[in-house]
Amino acid sequence: MDLNNISSIEQATYWGRKELFRLGVALLFIVGIMFYAYTGLPVRPDSIMLIIAAMMGGYMALNIGANDVANNVGPAVGSKALTLVGAILIAAIFEASGALIAGGDVVSTIKKGIIDPALITDVNTFIWLMMAALLAGAVWLNIATVMGAPVSTTHSIVGGVLGAGVAAGGWGIANWDKMGAIAASWVISPMLGGLIAALFLFLIKRTITYKEDMLQAAKKMVPLLVSLMIWAFSTYLILKGLKRLWKVDFTSALLMGAGIAVALFFIVKPLIAKAANKLENNKQSVNDLFTIPLIFAAALLSFAHGANDVANAVGPLAAINDAILLGNVSSKASIPLWVMMVGAVGIALGLALYGPKLIRTVGSEITELDKMRAFCIAMAAAITVIIASQLGLPVSSTHIAVGGVFGVGFLREYLKRYYAKVVDEVMTHHEGEDHEKVEAFLNKFKVASLESKRLMLKELKQRTSSNPFTKSERKNLRRVYHEELVKRSALLKIATAWVITVPFSALLAAMFYFMIRGISLP
Repeated sequence: MDLNNISSIEQATYWGRKELFRLGVALLFIVGIMFYAYTGLPVRPDSIMLIIAAMMGGYMALNIGANDVANNVGPAVGSKALTLVGAILIAAIFEASGALIAGGDVVSTIKKGIIDPALITDVNTFIWLMMAALLAGAVWLNIATVMGAPVSTTHSIVGGVLGAGVAAGGWGIANWDKMGAIAASWVISPMLGGLIAALFLFLIKRTITYKEDMLQAAKKMVPLLVSLMIWAFSTYLILKGLKRLWKVDFTSALLMGAGIAVALFFIVKPLIAKAANKLENNKQSVNDLFTIPLIFAAALLSFAHGANDVANAVGPLAAINDAILLGNVSSKASIPLWVMMVGAVGIALGLALYGPKLIRTVGSEITELDKMRAFCIAMAAAITVIIASQLGLPVSSTHIAVGGVFGVGFLREYLKRYYAKVVDEVMTHHEGEDHEKVEAFLNKFKVASLESKRLMLKELKQRTSSNPFTKSERKNLRRVYHEELVKRSALLKIATAWVITVPFSALLAAMFYFMIRGISLP
């Protein structure tokens, strides 16, 4: 066999070897959990159930890291503010830190109150229910990751608890009003995230990139935008990320966040001015000013996500552990350190092994992101969660972030469409003038401020001319400028995955419940 054939075989098997390596590391993690649970925990009659549940909890944590964490760092990677490796390292460190430092001492055993725990009096039934919910949520997240669809971890667990609960206690056990609110969040979360992200992007365009002197405008606006980001993230972390260490009301958190933002404004402003003085007056230079704020945003979002969503990985496991230790069903369960470690390490490991696929999906496969657009998405993620939590709206951080990506993409499409109409109007009012003169006018229009653009269009409209282009030619011209900047297939795939998350997880959980019950009964 010649060397070329050997090289071809090696290349053909490279992908398989990478996948086997990932699978092997993930299996070692789960086997490690099994050995720890077998040797490091007190021996009890139900120890085998706890060992199996611990392995399921590790599997769930791996899938949360693979799927859900991408929303925090994907935009930063897509905009090239962070490399893929850098993003994975930052997210892994801050996700684990958030889980271990601020992850909470107790967790609700029945997520979101979607079923009535008073109707589940038998401890074994409760344990089977939680195991089925945990496994169903993990399997669905695994399927969604393979599909390349970022979905809500919370909704996966909610569907699992609902399906297993109905299987265990009948239709009357479910709180259908709560389920209606969760279904509403499928629309509320992405719409709020998309709207806020689009508004921030439009604000940046109006106040910075549509100005003739972009750098001068950036010196004024970027410190204000960064301070607003600091205010939003400080409030978000005080309310959500640090609630285990320090509980404060919304008004106090808002005021403390404002104080931090004002103090840091006077530090940020001269730093941005100094950086701007070294740059050229163009859009790329303005983009570069958002690099460091984006890195901080990715880290803070990861910390808050780890503090809040680790319960989705270890909540059912903590509930099973509590039920086995106490011998009864309670509404709250304590989270032992070993359970929290399973969640924290599993999320970090899942991100490192399988996270790149979803990071690329969120960061570059839906729409093209630069640093300004990614900054707007990060702002939308923080602000939407704050607003929704105070209004009592059930929102998903995953849906918010992905909605923000779609929001900036559709705004860009709208603005491109508007620019195409302007180009058409320019062509219409230039009476057969040569191509160079028309191009010169368009180039001047492109770099002009908003006020100058309005005056230029007003002067054009005052002209009376015959149209040098036929209707067909102008239609073709509009088609050239009318680009689809949002990938429609990605929109359809993600929206479909969101809609089926709860019912599919519920169906899986009901099946798993009957399987586990059948195996466990004598």
